[in-house]
Amino acid sequence: MYLSFNQLRDDCSFITSLTNCSALEIIGVDHNFLEGLLPDSIGNLSNSVRVIDMSYNPMSGTIPPGIGNLFNLSFLALSNNSLGGHVPSSIGALHNLRELYLSNNMLTGEIPSSIGNLTLLNRFYLMFNDFYGEIPQSLGNCKQLIELEFRNNNLSGSIPKEVLSLSTISIIFSLAHNKLSGSLPYQVGSLANLIELDLSYNKLIGPIPNSISKCLLLERLSLAVNSFQGEIPPALSTLRGLQELDVSHNEFSGKIPSFLAQLTDLKYLNLSLNKFEGEVPKQGVFLNANVVFVFENRNLCGGIVELSLPSCKSNISKPFWIKKARVIATVGAILSYFILCFCMFIIWYRRKMLEKNTSSTKLPFEHRFSGVTYEELFRATDGFSENNMIGQGRYGTVYKGATQVGGWVAVKVLNLGHRGVLKSFISECRTLGAMRHRNLLKILNVCSSLDYHGNDFKALLYEYMANGNLENWIHQGNEEDVGHGHEHGKPKHLGLMQRLDIAIDIASAITYLHEDCSPKIVHGDLKPSNVLLDNEMMGRVGDFGLAKISSTVTIEAMDIDNCSSSVAVRGSIGYVPPEYGMGNMVSTQGDVYSYGILLLEMFTGRRPTEEVFKDHLNLRTFVKMALPDRVMEIVDSTIFNGENKNDIERMRDCVASVLRIGVACSMELPWDRMDVVQALKELHKIRAGYGAE
Repeated sequence: MYLSFNQLRDDCSFITSLTNCSALEIIGVDHNFLEGLLPDSIGNLSNSVRVIDMSYNPMSGTIPPGIGNLFNLSFLALSNNSLGGHVPSSIGALHNLRELYLSNNMLTGEIPSSIGNLTLLNRFYLMFNDFYGEIPQSLGNCKQLIELEFRNNNLSGSIPKEVLSLSTISIIFSLAHNKLSGSLPYQVGSLANLIELDLSYNKLIGPIPNSISKCLLLERLSLAVNSFQGEIPPALSTLRGLQELDVSHNEFSGKIPSFLAQLTDLKYLNLSLNKFEGEVPKQGVFLNANVVFVFENRNLCGGIVELSLPSCKSNISKPFWIKKARVIATVGAILSYFILCFCMFIIWYRRKMLEKNTSSTKLPFEHRFSGVTYEELFRATDGFSENNMIGQGRYGTVYKGATQVGGWVAVKVLNLGHRGVLKSFISECRTLGAMRHRNLLKILNVCSSLDYHGNDFKALLYEYMANGNLENWIHQGNEEDVGHGHEHGKPKHLGLMQRLDIAIDIASAITYLHEDCSPKIVHGDLKPSNVLLDNEMMGRVGDFGLAKISSTVTIEAMDIDNCSSSVAVRGSIGYVPPEYGMGNMVSTQGDVYSYGILLLEMFTGRRPTEEVFKDHLNLRTFVKMALPDRVMEIVDSTIFNGENKNDIERMRDCVASVLRIGVACSMELPWDRMDVVQALKELHKIRAGYGAE
């Protein structure tokens, strides 16, 4: 029965009627829209059934234990569904099973040890689930296994030697993106016919065993983001067919071995984020800076110019008078720098005092708002009831308030006990009150009065955003600081086109602030929780509590009257540009950096503050290392929704283009970053190209 690649939308109850088909051998209903639970009656199908393919459907529920009754089954594919629960141990009764595909579900629990009974198994795919516990040693009984894919789970423990001893595995062996620990056993040398070995993103330690030299057919080897140490062993020199080698973000040290330049088939080499030292070779793959990555190895030098490494120091001793002149010049430069800083501080302090003395004569909001009373807000929010609370941040709490005409507003009640909240209040009124743009959150009114107890009370009224903030949509609503209008229970999945449209909305807002406002405005705190979504899922940039108004907002020359250079770094960790931490004043380039990080987070689903991003690895380098060939490994899987192979290929190219823009916008040096106007143009091109196809 072949019904694959159609638009069937029924549930799976038809399985029950097939139990009367005594000669049935093949059931093919993959790539449809079948939903509901997989019925227990699947275990009552005829023993003649050899093939069941129900992949790429939105089926839910669990895998029925009765599946073990189909003892003649040789092919079982349930991947790309929404199946949950544990894999039943009865699956070990399928002694004739050769191919088992359970990827891209929500399966959990431990991998049943009964899998070891499937001695004829050739292909075993469990990737993108939530399996935990150790890999069962009994898997070593599957002596005919040629493909093993367990990546993107929560597996822990060490890699079983029994599994690595399966010399039949010849196509792919992947345990990437798990929590495996311990060293890489020397039995890895048993994989003499293996093409691809991927152990990246685990907690493996120790050196690379010399036995890997026996894997003579290896073409792709990835050990990235572990804690491997020692030198790159000469054993790798025997892998003459190696095309891709990624050992980034480990503890490797020593010199880069020259034999890597002799591997003529090598097309991708990533040695970044290690402790390599010495001169980088200038032969072979090292002549192409587009495929070689060596950044964040602080003691490397030489190499081709495109790698931007310092020149290697000469061993020839320089004359004494040259050394003495350099010392004098260095000391003079340092003294000049401190004198200049002191003068700038005196100028800044005097102007600050003058501004403070004259500020009391100015009205803070220049009569932009008519103001509302505490009593009106008290009634609108039902006494600031918890039932109407829709968000809580560092500066206050947000409530949903009813208007007299039956609509809704968002009321942000400020926590006046928090340091800096009054400045935030004034800043937001001055900026939002003067701006009008479709992609900026509109401030409707303010309240500055006393509450019923005679205490100061300040609040801001915004348009109500029914779809909450972008943070909740990207991260499935698991954020403590929820934005306006978070509707509990609503599915939080954004497709590729929606994310692209929102990215364009945000870039449009930033372009308006930087290019069309006079004076220019720096937002200062761009992040997903400060992007709100209206009824049409249009992005609106809000929260201008850290905004700065300036006529000159570049790092080279900034108007001290309009921008401050506070010693404390203001903004949100993970989104603050590195130059702010070194004392530079806020700038439009800082906003561009924050936008770049936001863009990477939107399309990878990874927060810049995740635990894995430490030492020299951050979200930007994580994405950069994956471009262009490994985009599908880092993209947020919720972007996809049952697309076919051709659609996914188009989506891959689209996502890769967007991530390149994010990387370009978040360059470490401000002057290296892509301009926001150019970023907006590029996003429009990507949008038009993808939509046209």
